[in-house]
Amino acid sequence: MGGLFDIHNVIAQVYSDRPEAIDCSRESLITSSYRRFQLMRFSIEEINNSTNLLPNVSLGYEIFDHCSNTHNFPGLFKLISVNDWIQPWGVQNKNLSRMSKVIAVVGPFSSTDTTTVAPLFMADLIPLVSYGAASSAFSEKAKFPSFLRTVFSNKAVIEVIVSIIQHFSWRWVAFLNSDDDFGNDGQDMFIKRIKDTEICLAYTKGLNYKTNYSQMFKQIEEQKINIIIVFVPKLTAEALIMSAIQLNITNKVWIAGDTWSLNKRLPKEEGITNIGTVLGVSQPVVSIPGFSDFVYSTKSKDHCDSAEEIMFCNQVCNCSGLSAETVVSVDPSYSFPVYSAVYAIAHALHRVLQCGSDSCKGNTTVYPHMVLAEMKRLKFTLLNQSIEFDEFGDPKFGSYSLVFWNSSGDAVEIGYYKFQPSQHYFINDSKIQWYTDGDVPTALCSHECDVGYAKKQNGIHKCCFNCEICPNGTYINITEDPYECFNCKDTEWSKEGSTSCNLRLVEYIPFTDSWAILIMFGAVAFVGLTLAVSALFAINYNTPVVRSAGGPMCFLILCCLSLCSLSVFFYFGKPTTPSCILRFLPFLLFYTVCLACFVVRSFQIVCIFKIAAKFPKLHSWWMKYHGQWLIITVAFVTQAFLLLVGYTYSPPKPYNETVWYPDKIILGCDIDLKASSISVVLLVFLCSLCFIFSYMGKDLPKNYNEAKAITFCLLLLILTWIIFASEYMLYHGKFIQALNALAVLSSLYCFLLWYFLPKCYIMIFQPHKNTQQHFQGLIQNYTKTISQ
Repeated sequence: MGGLFDIHNVIAQVYSDRPEAIDCSRESLITSSYRRFQLMRFSIEEINNSTNLLPNVSLGYEIFDHCSNTHNFPGLFKLISVNDWIQPWGVQNKNLSRMSKVIAVVGPFSSTDTTTVAPLFMADLIPLVSYGAASSAFSEKAKFPSFLRTVFSNKAVIEVIVSIIQHFSWRWVAFLNSDDDFGNDGQDMFIKRIKDTEICLAYTKGLNYKTNYSQMFKQIEEQKINIIIVFVPKLTAEALIMSAIQLNITNKVWIAGDTWSLNKRLPKEEGITNIGTVLGVSQPVVSIPGFSDFVYSTKSKDHCDSAEEIMFCNQVCNCSGLSAETVVSVDPSYSFPVYSAVYAIAHALHRVLQCGSDSCKGNTTVYPHMVLAEMKRLKFTLLNQSIEFDEFGDPKFGSYSLVFWNSSGDAVEIGYYKFQPSQHYFINDSKIQWYTDGDVPTALCSHECDVGYAKKQNGIHKCCFNCEICPNGTYINITEDPYECFNCKDTEWSKEGSTSCNLRLVEYIPFTDSWAILIMFGAVAFVGLTLAVSALFAINYNTPVVRSAGGPMCFLILCCLSLCSLSVFFYFGKPTTPSCILRFLPFLLFYTVCLACFVVRSFQIVCIFKIAAKFPKLHSWWMKYHGQWLIITVAFVTQAFLLLVGYTYSPPKPYNETVWYPDKIILGCDIDLKASSISVVLLVFLCSLCFIFSYMGKDLPKNYNEAKAITFCLLLLILTWIIFASEYMLYHGKFIQALNALAVLSSLYCFLLWYFLPKCYIMIFQPHKNTQQHFQGLIQNYTKTISQ
């Protein structure tokens, strides 16, 4: 079994004129990695001493110090060599065995090291079981078919970090990552994870040994960022935190990744409490039984001096000065991942060798791909945890602890995050001692808006915004979209700054309304009066007053006026399409006939007294062909045709008025002006023509002057509709329908009261004026006056 541990670390880049290996023992020692290296040795010795796992089979191992990802390949070649020879692909040497002696490798630790090393093992499907490489790229089996790991990928760690941020409602954060495969992958995962959340990445920086921490912290301070996520290896984290202490960076919340959250040195540094509060994500500390005794027994022996002892120790190390107490008490992170990686390989080998309770099958040639196949199917229990890998080679076991660095310099567990069998998350807030002395620190670019206000993004970050109150007719629903004021439906309304809409009050004039009853009573009374007038005119049909009023034409006028009154009844109640049509159709159609009758009547009066003498032929033609009835018929047919075409194209229909009153819906009827305009123009034309003819006869005899009565009626008619038009422009409430009905009724009463009732008065109270002699006398006096 092979092992790769970064026991030493090359801090600065190494430059050389030719390819050469680096001497790792001259570099700085990483005590926690040395501890993990000893843990692998302990695990293998424990397995070799076991009677249940690989009975009567001894595992050998070679462990190399992988201190550099670019200058540390001799150990790798040693592992994949065949009898200390590197066999080129496609070249076969009869004197060499075709298989290297290594069956699997534990390590390396970092993602960058793994990216460099992995291709050498993937080609021959040698299982590479990493205990620390967390980059999500290694889950791609097409590129890394024999890679497995006993730690979660960056995706899982980022999920825990985001959960912490959301738990405390932080929005404005910085993300500092190492400028390598591990850190850059973590940054990518974080950006993807917060895409659909309210978290904004205000600042990000890739850290390396050249980073200017002073300038970086200055930028963080300028943006008022209080939450700093530090996703870096242990050594980079130490450099970062020490710089923060030296630069007097205060009042921050630091979220540590699992690589340095259990660091033993930093929590005890002088001034560490000044930088703020440190929270972290860590792997649970699992106590490995017997490991401490192993370290003490190992350290009690003399350091390896002879060549034979060096081979046995399998290390060249400047670590003789390390005491057992130092090794045992150092950062315990990644201990169980190393332990479980060794045991996973051993269990897979146990299956390949078809081991029983006391022995394994002999004379079995073990190939690495056989071990790999069994590892993918593994499921065993180790220290009360079920060890198993998914189809991507990632672990299906384990959890994360959430820790807080207290004032005593200890990492105290404050919660946990479990992935299997389902996600479960918990934080005990009471265990956290914030730098604010009680209150949870805030991390906002802009403070939340008051109720009824919508956010208007200010800049590129959605966390930075201005607050604008939602106007009338809109509302804000922060659970759906806090950045938009939604329009209320047409049937709803809202005040300024509302969070919901209210139903509008639907208004129309019902038949039971007092105004409706009064106006309908007026229409019924009008019909009764027209019937009475018609009866009186029928009784006095052959009298001069009836003949001067129009004779048979009077009955047509009275009948059409009565039919016009039908329109009044359809202005009340809830509008429907039929009621909207009948609201206008009877009045427009039959009032056209009335006006046509008065036009020809006015024309006849003028013709009799003025035109007959000057144009006798025209008068004779008019009398011969009954020109008055022809004009009335043409007017009626024309208006009927126009109404039929217009209403077929676009009939009046119910309409909800929602513009003028924000809290009401006024029910009315909508008329298409284009479709109805010609019908109205015809009415206006007849009214104008009637007015002209009647005005021309204003100086006719007093008792025979029908033109004056018609002129007065027309003036009242015009005045009525001018008043209604003014009201319609100023008022848009429900009573506009009543005013419209009143205008129609007034238009009918104009002719009934001022044209027909005066004649009824003469017939009833002044019958002496309703004689042939009286009218002839008036005509003779008028003729003498004109001749003079």
